[in-house]
Amino acid sequence: MTGFIVQRVLQAVFVIIAVTLLVSYALRMTGDPALMLSEGAGGVTEEDLANIRQALGLNRPFHEQYLSYMQGLLRGDFGRSFLGGTPVARLIGEALPATLMLACASLAASILISLPLGIQAAVRRGRAADQAIRILSLVGLSFPNFWLALMLVLLLSITFPLLPPSGWSGPASLVMPALTMAIILSATNIRLVRTTMLDTLSAQYIMVARSKGLKERAVLYKHALRNCAIPLITYLGLQFGGLIGGIVVIEMVFNWPGMGTLAFDAVAGRDYPVLQGAVTVLAALIVLVNLVVDIAYGLVDPRIRAR
Repeated sequence: MTGFIVQRVLQAVFVIIAVTLLVSYALRMTGDPALMLSEGAGGVTEEDLANIRQALGLNRPFHEQYLSYMQGLLRGDFGRSFLGGTPVARLIGEALPATLMLACASLAASILISLPLGIQAAVRRGRAADQAIRILSLVGLSFPNFWLALMLVLLLSITFPLLPPSGWSGPASLVMPALTMAIILSATNIRLVRTTMLDTLSAQYIMVARSKGLKERAVLYKHALRNCAIPLITYLGLQFGGLIGGIVVIEMVFNWPGMGTLAFDAVAGRDYPVLQGAVTVLAALIVLVNLVVDIAYGLVDPRIRAR
């Protein structure tokens, strides 16, 4: 297991380097930050723009800028924002907890919804409950996340003013963004749980467990669910990585102060250091989630630990 983890960590390092290199190069093809910073100022000359580029270090060749960024990264220095001069590490430190909190709450709510519904759909295969749950999951798959978010705001903040519509004003502000993502995620998770449980429930060891007189609840949750957990863990791990990196729309709708909003503002302002730092941190988190998923295999299935 140790050798496997070391190999995965080395792969993660190469992935992060490749991501930062690609993003750094692509950013410099989107436009000149000097023009953005001087926008609205009258009488700006080419000499003024050249001075701005020199002050920001943008007059150097690309490879020198990238190596300088990576050297700073090794020291924990993400640089400073072009727009405000604020250290990027501080901006990420303020935004990252909000994104992680929203992603964890969304995934936890999705698990609480999808596990019992998926199991019940498998147990009652072909019956009315199974049909109702499958239709419900299909409806959930049809909802665009931004539309569902707006409908929840209309229902729970305007029609019935129960929850704050946006921003962060306490734990209540987390409910609607997390519920929006949980509904979208559960639509897929329910179908996955149902499919894996159907395959597991037809296995011979399940029939043996039932023949021993075990309670149906123990058969379902102790034996069947444990043995179909590996594909579930894999998919949930990928979902969590996707949540971290792709939660921008929900954060924008709810004005959530997370990494998605930070990265969006950095793109709009061509703030290279902020976007580079945000992408680097998000890539590292996604790689870390994948590593945790691989280690979880060994904890769930002893056969993997023996390899």
